[in-house]
Amino acid sequence: MNAPASFPHPYPLRHGQVSLVGAGPGDPDLLTLKALRRLSEADVVLYDLLVSDAVLALVNRRAEQICVGKRASRHTLPQQDINQLIVDKARQGLRVVRLKGGDPFLFGRGGEELETLAAAGIACEVIPGISAAMGAAAAAGIPLTHRDYAQGVSFVTGHRREGQSALAWTSHTGAEETLVVYMGLGEAANIAEQLQAAGRAAATPVAIIENATTAQQRVLCCELAGLGACVQQHAVKPPALLIIGEVVRLQTKLQATLAQALAG
Repeated sequence: MNAPASFPHPYPLRHGQVSLVGAGPGDPDLLTLKALRRLSEADVVLYDLLVSDAVLALVNRRAEQICVGKRASRHTLPQQDINQLIVDKARQGLRVVRLKGGDPFLFGRGGEELETLAAAGIACEVIPGISAAMGAAAAAGIPLTHRDYAQGVSFVTGHRREGQSALAWTSHTGAEETLVVYMGLGEAANIAEQLQAAGRAAATPVAIIENATTAQQRVLCCELAGLGACVQQHAVKPPALLIIGEVVRLQTKLQATLAQALAG
């Protein structure tokens, strides 16, 4: 997938304007058309560590690319500094793209950045992206909801704010609910322990999905009681997320169907 030399749009990104763009889970083919247009128009792109190289390859070749890195327990810049950098670049009259893995408004701090821009009086748009949870579930063959297995789904983060000593899992213990945990690798054993203490069965199936939607995707399945050990044994690295619930039992059967489609 190559960035077009010219990609006309009736509402181009204006000088001094910011676009918060969702890069999706990794596969560049999952970008929206509008996201691709903004990447081709940008003067400067501020991107997170979770944005794949394949997506960055589509950025306007004349644009300045700045890694502002953001991953659990790994920050190139504090969020406040990122906010200020976006404002500074916009005030220079540049067309600014803030590029985020997944969707800007789902554990992407897009709301905080939009608040900063609003306070500074800078025009901004939000271009949604396919979230990591949606992309990972689809690529792994795990429906997040299913009439026979799960009637609801919750998205939570396993990364605790500074000063928090516990994760609140008590509202996510129903067997009829799928639980998707972002940034949970470092807390995997703790998450499993707390969920079981709150009532989730030790045998609840869990899928660990690493590098979702890319050629490096890896799917590991285990039971909740063995989650921490599985992460450690297989040396799982971010980006990865956890899908916890009965829908994971469908993964083996449905993944085979996906594999047949890819094989043509």
